[in-house]
Amino acid sequence: MKKLEIVIENPTGLHARPAKTFVNIAKKFSSDIVVIHNDKKAKGKSLISLLTLGAETGAQIQIEVDGDDEDQALEAIKEAIESGLGEEELIQEKETGGTQDTIVEKVQEPSTVKEGVFSGIPASPGIAIGTVFQFKRADLVIEEKSSGRKEEKKRLQEAIQTAKSQLKHLNEQMLESGATQEAAIFDVHVELLSDEEILEEIDAQLERGQSAAKSLQYVIDEKAKVLAGLSDPVLSGRAADLYDVGYRVLRNMLGEEVGSIELPDSPVVIFARDLSPSDTVSLDPDKVLGFCTSEGGPTSHTAIIARALSIPAVVGAGDNILKVLPGSQVILDGKAGTILVEPSAEQVKQAQVNQDQERTRQERMLKIASEPAVTKDGHRIEVVANIGGPADAEKALQMGAEGVGLLRTEFLFLERKTPPAENEQQEVYSKILEMMGRFPVIVRTFDVGGDKPIPYIQTPPEENPFLGIRGIRLGLANPEIFREQITALLKSANCGNLHIMFPMISDIQEIIEAVQIVSEIQEELNADPVKLGIMIEVPSAALLADIIAPDIDFFSIGTNDLTQYTLATDRMHGVLSKNLDGLHPAVLRLIAQTVQGAHQYGKWVGVCGELGADPAAIPILVGLGVDELSVSVPAIPEVKEIIREISFDKAKEIAQKALKCKTAADVRALLNQS
Repeated sequence: MKKLEIVIENPTGLHARPAKTFVNIAKKFSSDIVVIHNDKKAKGKSLISLLTLGAETGAQIQIEVDGDDEDQALEAIKEAIESGLGEEELIQEKETGGTQDTIVEKVQEPSTVKEGVFSGIPASPGIAIGTVFQFKRADLVIEEKSSGRKEEKKRLQEAIQTAKSQLKHLNEQMLESGATQEAAIFDVHVELLSDEEILEEIDAQLERGQSAAKSLQYVIDEKAKVLAGLSDPVLSGRAADLYDVGYRVLRNMLGEEVGSIELPDSPVVIFARDLSPSDTVSLDPDKVLGFCTSEGGPTSHTAIIARALSIPAVVGAGDNILKVLPGSQVILDGKAGTILVEPSAEQVKQAQVNQDQERTRQERMLKIASEPAVTKDGHRIEVVANIGGPADAEKALQMGAEGVGLLRTEFLFLERKTPPAENEQQEVYSKILEMMGRFPVIVRTFDVGGDKPIPYIQTPPEENPFLGIRGIRLGLANPEIFREQITALLKSANCGNLHIMFPMISDIQEIIEAVQIVSEIQEELNADPVKLGIMIEVPSAALLADIIAPDIDFFSIGTNDLTQYTLATDRMHGVLSKNLDGLHPAVLRLIAQTVQGAHQYGKWVGVCGELGADPAAIPILVGLGVDELSVSVPAIPEVKEIIREISFDKAKEIAQKALKCKTAADVRALLNQS
C-alpha cells in the first residue's frame, strides 16, 4: 500500500467539479483508493463519497492506494491535485480578485429590512418588475411494494439511462451556447448517476425488498442530508445537485414529465423554496422575468446558470418570501439582492426608468447590429446565429443575425422513445425557414449517437464515443431515419433559403453517400436542388478541403471539435481541458488550409464554434479569409462591432504571423501586442 499526505489548494476544495476530476482519474486504475480527511474516509472512485468528506480549500488529506498499479495511480492523483484538479482558472481569478470572490463577498444573512422589503443574496444582476408566481413541485407518489429485485433493478437502470441522455443533452445545449463552465454542471450530474457508493446502497435497499423508486428516494435523501450539513457553503450547496439528479431519475421511473416548469401565459417573477439546475436551465426568458428563492447561495449551480442565462435572480432570501401571495407585484433587483413587495407607484416608476435606460442601451446596440459587419477597409463578413429551435430563430433576427449558420436538429430526436415523424420535422423546419425569410438557414442533419445515445437506435457500447458512431456515421448507418429527415427538409425548402449540412465528416466517401441520398430524394419529390455543405470537425476533412470542395457548396468549421481532435484532448477532461485553445497554431493552420481549399473553387467557409465569438480570435479568423461567423444569439451585436473596428489588411497581417507561432499562448501574446 502507498500513502500520500497532501493539501487541497484549489479555491473551492473538493467540490463537485474538482471531485469529479479526482474520481475520473481514480477510475483509470485497478487499485483501491481511499481518501481520509479528519476522521472521515471516502472511496476515491465515488463522487458522492468524496463530497461528503467536506474537504475545503486548505484541507490536508491522506490518500491510500492499494493494488497492482498503486505507484502510477498515486502519481497521477498527486499531479492532478497539484495542478488544481481542473480549477486553474478559478485559482487565477481568486488571486486577481475576480468575479468568484466578488460574489462571495456579497453573501449576507437573509432578513426583512422593513415591511414589504426582503433582502437576500445577489445571484444574477438585472431588474424584474412583475407579479409573483409561487412554484412548488408536486409530491411524487412512490410505490413501496417491490415487483421483484430483478424487475425493479431493470426499471432503475432504464430510468438512469434516460436521465443520462437528458443530462448529456443539457450539457451539449450549454456547450453550444458557449457556456462551457455551466455545461460542466450537467457533466457532474451524469457522474453522480454512475456513483458506485450510491448504486451499492440502492442495491442493498432492493435486497431488503424495497421498490426501486423507494430505494432511490431513501438513498438520495440520506446522502443529500449529509451534504447539506457540511460547513462549507460550496460543498453543502451540492445537496441541491444530488436532489436534482435523483429526482430526475425518479420522475423518469414514475412516468412524470421531466422538463420546463408550467407557467402562466403572462410573464412572472418566480418565488420558490429552491430551483434545481435542471429547472433553471429550462426557464423560458420570455415567461420568466426573474426569480427569488428562500434557500441557496451565490455559488449554487442554480445561481451560476441564472447568470449565464441573464435572468435576474436573488437567492437565500428566507422562508418569509414563500408567504408572499401569488399575483403580488414585486420589484426584484438581482444586483442589490432585494425584493420589494407591492411597491408604490413612485418606486415602480423609478425601477421602470432604470429598466428603460438599460433597454435604450440594448436597442442602440441592436440598431447597429442590424447593419452589415464591414471592416474599416470595406471587407464584409456575414454574422449569423447558432440556434436550437424556432424560439432561437426569432431572437436571432431581433439581435441582427443575417441568417442561421447552424440549426441543431437534435432537439427533435432526443428525449423520446421513437424518432420524430416526417410531418413533425417538416412543420418545425418550415416554421424556421419562414421566420428567417430570405436569409440562409443551414440545417445540420441529426448529430447524435456515441456520447448522445437515443433509445430507438441500437448501437454497441463504445470505449470512446467521440471517435465512434455519431453524426453522419450514424445517419448513414440508419438510412430510414436519415432519409426521413432529408425528405422533411426538402419538402420544407420552398418556405425559405435552405442549406443542408452534414456533421462529423472524416472521409470523402461519406459525402458521396450522403449527397447521393439527397439526390435520390430530390428526384422522387421533383424538388429543386439546395445548397449542401459539410462541417469541418475532423483534421482529415480540413486536410482534404481542396479535394472535397468541388463536390459541395460550402464548409462550416466546428472549432470546438476540431480543436479537441487536433490536440487529442477531450474538451470535457477535468485536467487537460485547460490546454484546449482554438487559437493553437495547429488549429489555425487547419482553418487556413480549409479556407484556401474552398476559395480555390469559389466555395465559402464559415466558423460555427465558440472561437467565432472570441473577441481575440475574430481578427485572426477574418484575416485567414473566413467568410462567415456563426455565433450564439446574444453574441451577435458584439461580434459585428468588433469586425467594424478592424482593418482587413491588418487582420491578414496578424493572421499570417499567428500561423508562424509555436503555441496558443504565443498567438494570444501576439494579439495583445497588435
